[in-house]
Amino acid sequence: MNWLRKQEWSPYVAGGLAGVLIWVAILTVKPLGASTTFVRTAAMIEKIFAPGHVAALPYFVKYTPKIDWQWMLVLGVLIGSFVSSRLSGQFQIRFIPPMWEESFGPGKFNRWIFAFIGGIFLMFGARMAGG
Repeated sequence: MNWLRKQEWSPYVAGGLAGVLIWVAILTVKPLGASTTFVRTAAMIEKIFAPGHVAALPYFVKYTPKIDWQWMLVLGVLIGSFVSSRLSGQFQIRFIPPMWEESFGPGKFNRWIFAFIGGIFLMFGARMAGG
């Protein structure tokens, strides 16, 4: 299992494995996705503070806020990323990626603002596309 400790995998092998995973998911459950998981997680958190509000929203009548296979997939991606970075020796806690710092400087505030705005665009686009 020395291949797990490599810093980089062949894009052909990684892409092939991802393709197999997607086909298995389509054949057994449904297409892979993550954006609904974030919306459901927000609703689960909101239910703690305003339980009646979440239950009244039509979206959450159709898509009940719960921990399901998709939620576990997102959790698995996070855990798998952490394990992979530890095994390859690449794990680092960084608030500013080197490429950003080279282009825009070491300021954390701008990085967090742009990351937040980028996340809004990403989720908006994913939700518009039905994902």
